[in-house]
Amino acid sequence: MAKEKNSRGYLASVLGCYCPRCREGKLFEKSLSFKFNDILKMHKNCPVCGQPTEIEVGFYYGTSYVSYAMAVAISVASAVAWWVIIGFSVHDNRVWYWLVFNAILLIALQPWLMRLARSLWISFFVRFDPDWRENGPVDVSERINDQVGNDW
Repeated sequence: MAKEKNSRGYLASVLGCYCPRCREGKLFEKSLSFKFNDILKMHKNCPVCGQPTEIEVGFYYGTSYVSYAMAVAISVASAVAWWVIIGFSVHDNRVWYWLVFNAILLIALQPWLMRLARSLWISFFVRFDPDWRENGPVDVSERINDQVGNDW
């Protein structure tokens, strides 16, 4: 039997918020929007391969570190771009303009950064399985407490 080759690589899977195990199912129930009440609502299991998306209680608390690192990287990149294009000076308010610009940029990107941090975080712990159709997902039921699930 010929194996199907998935054309989606690791980076495309993380950026697109796909399941890290099969790289086909979407992690989030709804597409990205500025409706903040459902922005982080994830499927309990991958709709394609059945991989649980919450591996244990409090699993996604670590995404705050990932999100923070991405925000720092974006701030550094915007500072370098501002310095090259506009420049910084102690004689006028250009540094304050950059701070306001950077704050607005980070606020605008925050929904995407939160979802990307979750996608990246779960990809650290769940490996891609090219034979996911033959191999079932790892059972994590002993580490899950449904009473506190999705309580972030």
